[in-house]
Amino acid sequence: MNTSSIDVKKLIKKYTMIIALVVVFIFFTFLTEGKLVKAQNISNLLLQNAYVLVMACGMLLCILTGGNVDLSVGSTLCLSAALAANSLEKGMNPFLAILIPMVVAVIIGIWQGWLIGYIHIPPFICTLAGMFLFRGFARVVLNSKTIAVMNEKFVNIFASYIKIGAIDKKHEYVSALIVGVIVAVIIVLSKVIGIANKKKKGYDTSNSTSEIVKAAVIAAVVLAYSFKLYEYKGIPVMLVWILIVVLVFHFVTSSTVFGRYFYAVGGNEKATKLSGIDPRKVYFWAYFWMSVLAGFSGLLVASRIGSVDGNMGNSYEMDAIASCFIGGASAYGGSGNIPGVMVGAILLGVINQGMSIYGLSDQWQYVVKGGVLLVAVVFDVVSNHKTGKS
Repeated sequence: MNTSSIDVKKLIKKYTMIIALVVVFIFFTFLTEGKLVKAQNISNLLLQNAYVLVMACGMLLCILTGGNVDLSVGSTLCLSAALAANSLEKGMNPFLAILIPMVVAVIIGIWQGWLIGYIHIPPFICTLAGMFLFRGFARVVLNSKTIAVMNEKFVNIFASYIKIGAIDKKHEYVSALIVGVIVAVIIVLSKVIGIANKKKKGYDTSNSTSEIVKAAVIAAVVLAYSFKLYEYKGIPVMLVWILIVVLVFHFVTSSTVFGRYFYAVGGNEKATKLSGIDPRKVYFWAYFWMSVLAGFSGLLVASRIGSVDGNMGNSYEMDAIASCFIGGASAYGGSGNIPGVMVGAILLGVINQGMSIYGLSDQWQYVVKGGVLLVAVVFDVVSNHKTGKS
């Protein structure tokens, strides 16, 4: 068999979701007659899906432990937003209004992590109960009302835009371009320096060209995105929050011993236990961090939307779960990574926004999202020759 054909197959398999993202983006750009690529829509793409990008990081930890999920995160998000809105309505300091929901999210994380990790309650049942409990508590806090989030300080912490008076003008936010260029240069230089260091140490650098090309493509995407931000309001503070969460969890899962425990438990829990790792702690921390991120997402959504009601967060858990599976996380656990999950979340966001701009009815939007998720999971199972968890 021709070696080049094998390489092409490997390349397509490795970057399937990125290729799918590009194809879907181009498709909806034509379908919406270019409206999708307008500066405002590109800027809003990440902001409207901020909760997905943040919660998907925590959901990946749960899925890594064996294909488990947390069904309560949408309700936890709603409870967090409700507590913040209620506190602000009573005139509470905005920083205290942030602290209270986050403390409650921590308590929820400890509670569910303990039940799942140490009492061995099945994650599905435990988080299903939490989904009803926390939604009910949120509605009690709201007293079945819609509360507006009017506090300017609170909103600015999460939903404002970074502006530098000396260089930024209306419709020309130069700071976004400057940051974009700096980030793009750092991405390419870090890759080049990394390859040079590998050569010095005698490591294999046969794929260095493809790595540099990959870095250059990512840098180009960053530049294109920064140009859109330059045209519309500049850099959103919410983007900074998203990047902090994503980078921290990417580092933890890819570069720490603690992060590898999640993969080990999902790959073979019995072998992990025999090697001296306590799976109970791994389950605990997975569901703890998931709840904390859900609580934080509640603050992001409340500040962006500007009001909170008892239905906020409905089906948000499904978006987080779908992002992980679409982004390459295995339905059986043990494999998946943060960059892949982010691609899945952005792909889902492009589909959502593209369908909304096009004017597709809600029922068909559900059909499309369900189909995309099914195809992603089937592809994972078939391409990796999985017929069950062994």
